[in-house]
Amino acid sequence: MADELQYTKEDFLYAQVVERFEQQIGNNTLRAGDKLMSLRALSKEQGISLSTAYKAYAELENKGIVEARPKSGYFVKFAPAQYPKKLQSGQPTPAIQKTEVEDMIRLVYQTMRRDGVVRLSQASPSAELIPAAKLNKAMMEALRKSPTSCTQYEEIQGNRDLRKQIAKHAFNWNGNITEDEIVTTQGCMEALVFCLEAVTKPGDIVAIESPVYFGIFNVIKILGLKVLEIPVDPEDGVNLEYLEKCLGEVPVKACLFVTNFTNPLGISMPDHRKKQLVELLADRQIPLIEDDIYGEMYFGKNRPKTCKSFDKNGMVMLCSSVSKTLAPGYRVGWCIPGKFIDKVITNKLMHTVSSATPTQAAIALFFETGRYDLHMRNLRKALHTQCLRYIQAISEYFPEDIKVTHPNGGYVLWIEMNSKVDAFELFESAIQESISIAPGQIFSTDARFTNYIRISFGSPYNNNIDKSLKKLGELIWKFSQ
Repeated sequence: MADELQYTKEDFLYAQVVERFEQQIGNNTLRAGDKLMSLRALSKEQGISLSTAYKAYAELENKGIVEARPKSGYFVKFAPAQYPKKLQSGQPTPAIQKTEVEDMIRLVYQTMRRDGVVRLSQASPSAELIPAAKLNKAMMEALRKSPTSCTQYEEIQGNRDLRKQIAKHAFNWNGNITEDEIVTTQGCMEALVFCLEAVTKPGDIVAIESPVYFGIFNVIKILGLKVLEIPVDPEDGVNLEYLEKCLGEVPVKACLFVTNFTNPLGISMPDHRKKQLVELLADRQIPLIEDDIYGEMYFGKNRPKTCKSFDKNGMVMLCSSVSKTLAPGYRVGWCIPGKFIDKVITNKLMHTVSSATPTQAAIALFFETGRYDLHMRNLRKALHTQCLRYIQAISEYFPEDIKVTHPNGGYVLWIEMNSKVDAFELFESAIQESISIAPGQIFSTDARFTNYIRISFGSPYNNNIDKSLKKLGELIWKFSQ
């Protein structure tokens, strides 16, 4: 196992070369069409082997930034200057006609499961990115190690080995917790439900971001709670100034925000803004439920912090899972509910008694052996490459007036189209071409994002994806007329 996790000096050298080229292309020192030095020249100048030089150029080529021309060498293919315009702050006009958002959500889910459909609407890892064989191995090892073959109930608070691993992993976001502060759940959504029930009662008002993942406002509605939507800035995340103004006028009982790589925008709140948010709510004794399910999918060198990183009095309730990173079907999630842990444990006891024993034990072992960290390094690299390729295709195939977020992690792109385009009508036309997208209307309670769509880059870029994005671009052109 140790050999599997080792990285050579050459691995780091090639990564440094790739990063330097990306910086030069990013600041327009190198422009589209510029010829790069030969492999031999790069090897000599950087003091690296020919194989390392080739590996660096191959990585840039995989990202779609560089292209190899037969008998000519390597050239810059695509630069950030060619990207579509960035999405700007500001709220879209509310929909004129009232639309049943629940019906739209149901239709999106039903149609994307059809055979042959390209699922650009699914914000989760494709099967190709999941280490199924290693997960199977971890499951078998966990069953063999268990004296009861994982057939008995787990502790109410959750598998202790898993909680220990989650506590250790919290080091990545500056967390300083123990296994006794963690409660495992059946996925992140159950964690959110337990936390909401712990700090609210039917009729209370909960602040959420807008746009927001539709599953969140559906849960809030089912619990009998009311929603206050807070606009999200494409650069800074939740609009804290707007939130502060609302808190002075509305009796908000709790806030529920996705602060890292939010769905559907794919952007993160800067760490200093997270600190401001925690302090703003702490002063008013308002609990913050933080959905950090995408926090591990960062493209930079360091994982972004969480709001929980700045929590000094237990008012932040962090929720997460491995559903978006490793195994959606395992339904392994958790929460770190701070001062509300006793209420959360009581809620879990009433709802589920305990979480599934085999999957918790398998994921605990996957963490312990280092397989999770290795998998995440590979996944982040793949997602970053896929993100770049999807944006490049969008810039080539979609109308010039579209705007798109430029995420630094996660799975999704949030795209603003011409105001003439109705996103749900576009969805209906796209599904006839076996292409599933997420129309903007399903990301608010009143279907207001009528000319926005969300596209996931969770699937590796291939000819099928390319054709689908090209066809989608043609449909958008048609609706824009």
